[in-house]
Amino acid sequence: MPDRLARADLLQQVMRIWLVGSPHTVIGAYWPIKGEFDPLPALYRWQEDAVLSPEFQENVSLEQAGHAQLATESIAGRSPRKIGLPVVNKLHKTLTFHAWYPGCPMEEDAYGIPKPKDTEIIVPTLLFVPCVGYGPGGYRLGYGGGFYDRTLATLAPRPVTVGVGFSHGWLPDLEPEPHDIPLDVLLNDNGVAWPV
Repeated sequence: MPDRLARADLLQQVMRIWLVGSPHTVIGAYWPIKGEFDPLPALYRWQEDAVLSPEFQENVSLEQAGHAQLATESIAGRSPRKIGLPVVNKLHKTLTFHAWYPGCPMEEDAYGIPKPKDTEIIVPTLLFVPCVGYGPGGYRLGYGGGFYDRTLATLAPRPVTVGVGFSHGWLPDLEPEPHDIPLDVLLNDNGVAWPV
């Protein structure tokens, strides 16, 4: 895509606006591969926004006034909001989510995808899912591994699922398979693509 950077910037803005006022404090995401949209900058800003809020700053000032260590702690460590990246369970082919923050220790999984190393397991209430393509009814096209569908089938309560992809990924004739689980929301570089 010759305009990929511009589209990615627009989708970052769409995500940030969509998250304003969200009640969720634990969000699962993904490490982008094969040209997928990268949701992590927008999510890190979402995490950072909680630390920079006047309410949080007031609480920190009251609780830790005079502590120099506050200035050296990371935003991720202080934020009440958590971001998780998937770690594949090779036996069950499902995903668990481990806390991620910029600069956290990473290692490659069995598929060569970076994953957090030795960070806490978190359970997201909102999950951003990559879309290679997407179609009517909130169905997505991925790379065919079925990891998200298997994982969603096992999570209780099921997190709100938000697909993210570029507007050219719209597939009006996409036919879901019986095991496919529709997403709750689809976002693209033009805004909310589903539900409309």
